[in-house]
Amino acid sequence: MYERAAPADASSAPIWHVAGGHTLFAGPLAYNASHQHGAPVYLAGLYGAFRIRFAGGDWITCRNAFIPAGVLHELDCGGDPLGVLYREPEAGPRALTGLMGPADPVGGALVGRSGEVEALRALFERPDACDWAGAAVVDLTAFAARRSDRPIDARIARILVDLRACQEARMSAGRLAAAAGLSSSRMQHLFSAAVGVPFRRYRGWLRMRRAIAAVVEGATFTGAAHAAAFADQAHFANAFRRTFGAPASRSLQDIRRPTPRASGRGAHARQHEHPQGG
Repeated sequence: MYERAAPADASSAPIWHVAGGHTLFAGPLAYNASHQHGAPVYLAGLYGAFRIRFAGGDWITCRNAFIPAGVLHELDCGGDPLGVLYREPEAGPRALTGLMGPADPVGGALVGRSGEVEALRALFERPDACDWAGAAVVDLTAFAARRSDRPIDARIARILVDLRACQEARMSAGRLAAAAGLSSSRMQHLFSAAVGVPFRRYRGWLRMRRAIAAVVEGATFTGAAHAAAFADQAHFANAFRRTFGAPASRSLQDIRRPTPRASGRGAHARQHEHPQGG
C-alpha cells in the first residue's frame, strides 16, 4: 500500500496555512480522539494508508477520506504524515469530494483508496512550501469544485462570506439574518441544513481558524487566544482539543512559516513547478 518513504531531507515540521476559504495542515499525526469540525475536510495519507472510524464503529483502513462538517470521527495515523484540507462551505458543502477517487459511503462520509495526494505531498516535502501554499491550495480546491455541482443556498453562501470577513468574534445571527432578509430562526434553520452544523458551532470554527492563523504569524498561544476572543490560553487549548481530538502542542509548535521576502508573484511562480489536479 505504501508508495515510498518520505525523503530523508524533507522537514517533518508541520505546515499550517489559513487564508480565505481554505485551511491546510500537512504533517505527522499519531492519534486523534473522536472529534468533529465546523467545515468539511479532505484527508489524504501522504505516503500510505491511515485508519479512521466513525462514532465508535469499526476501524477502516483507507488512503483518503472526505468528512462533512459535524461528522464525528477518530484517526489513527501511527505518526505518519497526513494532508488535511478544509474548505469553507460557501462553495458547496461537498465540493471537496472532487478530490476523491472511487470511494465508499460511511456514515455520511466517504472513504477511498485513491485520490488527490501528490499536491499535498509536495507541500509537505518542500522546505519553502509555506511560500507557495496559498496558490497551490487555491488551484487544488478549484480543481475539486469543477468536479462538484452541488451549490449551496445563495443566501447562506453570502452569510458565510460575511461571517468570515467580519472581525467581530461574536457576530450575531440576528444581524447576519437581517442583512440576508431572513428572520434569525429561519436563517439558523437554513444554515444548519446547508452547512451541516449549527450557526454557533461554525462561528466557533472561525474563531479557531483565527487563532491558528495568529500562531502561524508568530503569536504565542496566549496571544492567539486573545486575538480570536478566547477567554485565555486554557480556553483556546480546550477548544482546540475538542476540534481536532489532540492537544495544540502536538501540531502547532515548531511549525514551518513563510520566508519574510515571499511575495504573491513568487508564490505563483513556485506553484507552477507543481501542477495541481488533472
